[in-house]
Formats: sequence, C-alpha cells, structure tokens
Amino acid sequence: MDANTGDVIVEGLITYLGLVILLTFHEFGHAWVALKCGDDTAKLQGRVSLNPLMHIDPIGTVLLPLLMIFMSPNISRFMIGWAKPVPVNPFNLRNPNRDDILVTLAGPGMNLLLAVVLVALVRVGLLAHLEPMADVCWRYAYVSLLLCFFNLIPIPPLDGSRVVRVLVGMSYETYWHLSRFGFIAVILVLNLPYVRPVLGAVTETTLAILAAVFGIPLQ
Repeated sequence: MDANTGDVIVEGLITYLGLVILLTFHEFGHAWVALKCGDDTAKLQGRVSLNPLMHIDPIGTVLLPLLMIFMSPNISRFMIGWAKPVPVNPFNLRNPNRDDILVTLAGPGMNLLLAVVLVALVRVGLLAHLEPMADVCWRYAYVSLLLCFFNLIPIPPLDGSRVVRVLVGMSYETYWHLSRFGFIAVILVLNLPYVRPVLGAVTETTLAILAAVFGIPLQ
C-alpha cells in the first residue's frame, strides 16, 4: 500500500467516524418522534439514545461502509450505510398513518438539520481561520445530506419505502416480509448506472444552496 492510498484510507476512516455519528442522530430522530407520537417501543429498547452502540447494524453500519473504504478507497467520499431500524408499534401511534410518516421522515429530517448546522460551523471555522475544522464539518455535511437522500430511496428497509407503504396501503405483514432481504436490493440498486451520480448530484446541489445561504464561497 503506497502512501497516497494510506492517506485516502485515513480520510475514509475519518469520514466513517462521521457516518456513525450521523446514523446515530438519524435513528435517535426516529425514536424520539415515535415517543412523541405515543409509541414507547423504541424507548423501552433503549433506542431514544445518542449512544452509537444502541443503533449499530452489522451490515449497514459496519460491513458495507468499511468495504467501501478498504476495497474501493477512491469512492470513500460516497460513503453511505444504515443503522438498525428503530422498532415502531403502529398500534400505539395516535394517528397511525400520519404518525408513521412523521416517524419515518424524522430520520432524513434530522440529517438535513445536521447538515445545516454543520455548514454553519464551516462558516464559523472559516471566519476563525480554523480550516481543518471547516474541512471536516464540510465533509460531514456532505455525508449527512447523502444519508438524507439515500434513505428516501423507496426500497426496504430504507425510509422512503415506509412512506410508500402508507401511501399505497400496504399491510405491515407484507412490508416486513419484503424488508427481510431488502439490504440485498439496496446494494444491487447502488450498483445500477446513474444511481450514485444522481444521488451525488442532488447532494452537491443541496450543499451548494446551503453554502450560498451562509455566504461560503465555493472553489
């Protein structure tokens, strides 16, 4: 392994640390909104927590991202994954269909909110001449937005599929049956032409808009 490859892997691991933190906030968002909507299932399992260990999924949080780093280090910037799904009992929700959508969108919404905060910190870092801080926050803002849009893909177990389930009236039993091997479909879809470029383009466009809002010049 040459020095350049080693540097790329180190950069990938730094990004991975951010990914784990961002996934933790994502799942916390789901669990917190579920609790506010009347379902304490996630709370009883300790999921209303910012402890990453409560949310780690062996494939989505560990295997897939680390494979991206060590097998394809040049694409480590396009690092995505998922955490262990937050359990929700729809029968505890005050308004099952509406609240299910609110709980579902809380995860991507949390990532969008974090991206706004991180871009604001980029601005602070630049004003304070703390370029390393600004660079890390910018990278994490990109990953947060990427997670937001990635999770809106309508494939189980991603969040977009749960919104579709409500809109088409699919039963919970059918949905959970489809979700059992959904991660295989996710990996396959990510390797289809144009999927990664489209996700990247949407992410970069949104990041550019946030940069303009906070007066951050793009090179």
